[in-house]
Amino acid sequence: MVEERMGDCWSYTKDQFDNLEKHTQWGIEFVEKYTKFVKERSEIETSYAKQIRNLSKKYQPKKNSREEDESKFTFCRAFLTSLNELNDYAGQHEVIAENLTSQIIAELSRYLQELKAERKTSFHDGRKAQQHIESSWKQLESCKRRFERDCKEADRAQQYFEKMDADINVTKADVEKRSSHKARQQAQMRHQMASDSKSDYSAYLQKFNQEQNEHYFTVIPNIFQKLQDMEEKRIDRVAVCMKTFADVDRQVLPIVGKCLDGMTKAAESIEPKTDSQQVVESYKSGFEAPGDVEFEDYGQAMKRTVSETSLSNSKEVKERTGGKSKGKLWPFIKNKNKPPPAPPASSPPSPSAVPNDPQSPKQQKEPLSHRLNDFMNSKPKMHCLRSLRRGQQSPRALICHKELMKRTLGRPTYAFEARKYVLSLKLITLNSHVRNLIEGSGPEDFSHLPPEQRRKKLQGKIDDLNKDIQKEMDQRDALTKMKDVYVKNPQMGDPASVDPRLSEIGQNIEKFQYEAQKFEGWLAEVEERMPSKSDSNRRSGLYETQNNSTQLVSNNCAQDRERPLSSPDGSYTEEQNSETQVKATVNPPVNPPVNPTVNPTVNPTVNPALPTSSTPEFDDEFDDDETLPTIGTCKALYPFEGHNEGTIAVAEGELLYVIEEDKGDGWTRVRRNEDEEGYVPTSYVEVFLETNAKVLGCSGPVPQARLRFSCSELFGELG
Repeated sequence: MVEERMGDCWSYTKDQFDNLEKHTQWGIEFVEKYTKFVKERSEIETSYAKQIRNLSKKYQPKKNSREEDESKFTFCRAFLTSLNELNDYAGQHEVIAENLTSQIIAELSRYLQELKAERKTSFHDGRKAQQHIESSWKQLESCKRRFERDCKEADRAQQYFEKMDADINVTKADVEKRSSHKARQQAQMRHQMASDSKSDYSAYLQKFNQEQNEHYFTVIPNIFQKLQDMEEKRIDRVAVCMKTFADVDRQVLPIVGKCLDGMTKAAESIEPKTDSQQVVESYKSGFEAPGDVEFEDYGQAMKRTVSETSLSNSKEVKERTGGKSKGKLWPFIKNKNKPPPAPPASSPPSPSAVPNDPQSPKQQKEPLSHRLNDFMNSKPKMHCLRSLRRGQQSPRALICHKELMKRTLGRPTYAFEARKYVLSLKLITLNSHVRNLIEGSGPEDFSHLPPEQRRKKLQGKIDDLNKDIQKEMDQRDALTKMKDVYVKNPQMGDPASVDPRLSEIGQNIEKFQYEAQKFEGWLAEVEERMPSKSDSNRRSGLYETQNNSTQLVSNNCAQDRERPLSSPDGSYTEEQNSETQVKATVNPPVNPPVNPTVNPTVNPTVNPALPTSSTPEFDDEFDDDETLPTIGTCKALYPFEGHNEGTIAVAEGELLYVIEEDKGDGWTRVRRNEDEEGYVPTSYVEVFLETNAKVLGCSGPVPQARLRFSCSELFGELG
């Protein structure tokens, strides 16, 4: 009924050909507008998906940081999961854009071409029918006018004949002779023409009426019916596209829901307690907590000196009320008067470039540019006093000093050599830093890390090597079975072809086993050095009384000879100072061993039955109030600011007294007056040693009363 009613409506508009043409054209324009709308929506989806992907990629953690830091915490893993789900979410918007393009835009574009062609054909047929009916109408009008003209001519001829026949003045002979016969013929001819025109007009009229009926009731309705069907198909196609427009979004909703569910599960997987515990695992250093601070009796004749690992001049000593013991503080306790500890032995000391403090916790893998900027802008740091006094330095550093400085004690150091020396040391240290940053965060044995972190790194390295070994062994077993099959069935392959691969796998296994043993050795070393829980209890009871302080010092010295000292970072070990060994023996070696990893031989004079302390850091020494003798003078070639502890600021051209010569580490100890003394770079001063100056040594028999004074004079003031 709806189609019949719609057909009737269109049949009623058979005389509205032009209006229907305009309406169908507007319908095509609407389809084009809707196609453009869907295309813009697709572009928006594509752009949105691209922006979402870029956002997810922008906040993706870097590969190294994800492996080292962010993967440890549950909230970081949850954020990474959310980023991945967001990336999948962006992919669904790309699917929407693709479906809109393929299912709507492409279909409508193709349908528009068909619609335009069909409309063009229909209206071409309509115009042709319209032209035909108009042509028939013109022919009918022509026949009608000819018939009318012929009728009028026949009437005029008849009237003329009747007039001639009714004239009384004309004789019968004249009428017959002149015009009567002619007029009669003319009238008859006109009547015949009128009759013919009437017949033609009647025939054309009948034909026109038939064509007109056919035009308005058959041809035009058929054309309009085609246009109506075309319009209905167009509207139906638009409806289908609108439905598809919604279905495209609905199809991706399940996957989008899964992405959102993944984000929700990632958020629910966050465990605050686990993350807080991970902080402990990440930053647990393994350092031993500080023991109780001992009582220091200043009423005794022997005054305790400050720690050997600190550098301070006489002014700092005066500002303090007295000396401090050498009990090393916990790294978390701030001590602004504490000098920077000794850097790794591979880094040569210099007044302008010293590696960073190994005791301070380092961030894992800082950006290279930040590390370089920090290094170039950092102020020079002083090396450990122990290494400065003894001249303990790696052979490579000593060779660098000899080749770069090209100087000997007592020979002037010129400005060109000094500049070359300083620049060379900075370049060498910078290259070492850059190499470490490129190759990794530190040495192979992770000695730059605190004990606990070093133990974890070594254990992880051992686990990785064991996995590699197991993998190679599995491959070896598989190849061995294959070789057995080849031996039993030679037609399947040559057994000798497997031997090269088996040999290569055997070499790999040996290599991995060697590496694993090396790391296991380092791990065992770390575990041996890590303090036990009972160490702090033993440390707190070291100084219960002051009367047995001498016995405690002797016990500590004995333990110092039994094992090397571990620095707070758990990796850098250094020979126990020779001062404590001098106290325990009469004939000690003047120069301590250079290699910091070799344990000194236990002196047989020490009673092995004495109780040993579990605190290797405790190696207090005592010094008298005497000042070190002057062994020469020096002149400052360049100004030196001396910001670090243990150094002294000098002005260009200033004259100073030399109290301790360069031990090969690039520093000279000088004194300005009785109150100010410290270290300055040897390349910054011109040294003149006195020929009769002589440092007291400990070789040969030395009275016990003078023993500690001579050792202090030998190695410098322990303050």
